[in-house]
Amino acid sequence: MNYDQIFDQAIERLHSEGRYRVFIDILRNKGAYPNARCFAGHNGPKDITVWCSNDYLTMGQHPKVTAAMEEALHDVGAGSGGTRNIGGNTHYHVQLEGELADLHGKDGALLFTSGYVSNDATLSTLARILPGCIIFSDELNHASMIAGIRNSGCEKRVWRHNDTDHLEELLTAEDPDVPKLIAFESVYSMDGDVAPIHAICDLAEKYNALTYIDEVHAVGMYGPRGGGISERDEAAHRIDIIEGTLGKAFGVMGGYIAADARIVDVIRSYAPGFIFTTSLSPVLVAGVLASVRHLKSSSVERDGQQAAAATLKRLFREAGLPVMESTTHIVPLMVGDPVRAKKISDILLAEYGVYVQPINFPTVPRGTERLRFTPGPAHTEAMMVELTSALVEIWDRMELALQQAA
Repeated sequence: MNYDQIFDQAIERLHSEGRYRVFIDILRNKGAYPNARCFAGHNGPKDITVWCSNDYLTMGQHPKVTAAMEEALHDVGAGSGGTRNIGGNTHYHVQLEGELADLHGKDGALLFTSGYVSNDATLSTLARILPGCIIFSDELNHASMIAGIRNSGCEKRVWRHNDTDHLEELLTAEDPDVPKLIAFESVYSMDGDVAPIHAICDLAEKYNALTYIDEVHAVGMYGPRGGGISERDEAAHRIDIIEGTLGKAFGVMGGYIAADARIVDVIRSYAPGFIFTTSLSPVLVAGVLASVRHLKSSSVERDGQQAAAATLKRLFREAGLPVMESTTHIVPLMVGDPVRAKKISDILLAEYGVYVQPINFPTVPRGTERLRFTPGPAHTEAMMVELTSALVEIWDRMELALQQAA
């Protein structure tokens, strides 16, 4: 058995399909985001502008957040010391779970090391606890939700994206006495569309199903206090489990669920992904705590981000660029080919100092490859005008190359 050959062939397949992922070497400039430094060559760092970060509100740079982290570092040190059960539980963790439960109007909350882990651990555990559970999953759910459903070993039914008629067809076909869980996202991050939360909750009540919503691309971003789309649409009280991240709008790291205290206790007590994992560093938790508290009372960052997204969409449309329809802060440009998407991304970085990563399969379906822009409150209109001009020039250049090749 030639193991090296198998590994080489696996990587070569990605190269041949044009979707081999390349990570660029950058450092963000503290206090000056979206400005950063890229270490791409031998001539020292190059100044670039970041357009694809999920630190949507620039809270990772906020002085309250960095100050809280520095204070915690000097107060308690760097690491947590272990799992929550063995030395890794701190007053910071307890405080943050209280703030997150309050944010969503729930009895309790539970911290995880990432949004991926919170989805995987919670969904897989819930389905194992509920005898004969069937999970109804939106077809565009995140990979972490799919992993959790798969790891549960339960039956699943996949419903067409945001199609509540199809969801009801599937619910109707099942035994009314079988436990059911409807799993979906609020904001779908690649297309930027939003789930019909109330319609889904209506079906959940009609067919006696639990509801599980992934709000990772919405917490901090929507609602009067940053509780997400479920807060904005006054639907949080109808959702059984709300899952979110601490690494996007809140700007630091981690994941969580908020739910009825009984559900939280079950996940805390049974989920291997929680029980056997070293807890988040108190330094990180202190930073998130400051971020959540700030965004509960400040809409400045949310308003600035929404204004930036609206401006960039308008500029793209006016320039004739293939911007996809989106009702949220996500600004995707359709390319439709992985090689072309990577080429546009490379030219933007090399010639214009613009950093945006191509989005390829399996993150999006084949043939729908795109560039995904996430303008934030610190991106100025002048930056957006320059970006639009660069994209128009590159698009024209690529079209000319295609014509000449034909």
